Amino acid sequence: MATHHYQSPALPINVPSKAPVPAGLYPVSRISGSPPDVSDTSTTTGSRTSAGFSYGSGSVGGEYESSAASYSGVDVMDVLSDRMQNVFDPTPLDKGLAKQAQTSGQLNAKQRELLELQALAQRRLKGARANFSDGIKVARETKRDLEWTQKRVNVLKTKAERAHPDEYRRAAKKYTFDDDN
Repeated sequence: MATHHYQSPALPINVPSKAPVPAGLYPVSRISGSPPDVSDTSTTTGSRTSAGFSYGSGSVGGEYESSAASYSGVDVMDVLSDRMQNVFDPTPLDKGLAKQAQTSGQLNAKQRELLELQALAQRRLKGARANFSDGIKVARETKRDLEWTQKRVNVLKTKAERAHPDEYRRAAKKYTFDDDN
């Protein structure tokens, strides 16, 4: 069985471009490469070598290998990747991502600050309510004390007026205060 080293001439392969265009209107790019030749008597099978492809004859039934590995020296993924790297500039996306991360960090910091301030306000409100409640209790006690004192003074005044009417009138004239001033 004879093995031949063969490198066929480059033929173009249609590859759709990146532009979103309706089906059937795709502009195509050309990548050089060629499928292996098929002999009349038997089918050739190929294997990749550093010099191209080596072919041997076999009886596969009239079909030939048509995978991307059968093309001479062309890696479609590398070509497409190189084209994408040349066309696509990730700098704006990187800047946008950095800005988004920075803004997210600031937002999280403000959110934590707001939660801390809210907790502080709740503690202060609780303290103010307790102080207000204590103040209301003290005011009610003071009012009760004043009312009790006023009643007691009125009782003593009535007793003094009954027990010593003349002295009470003289003292009332001498120590009476004008409420009009």
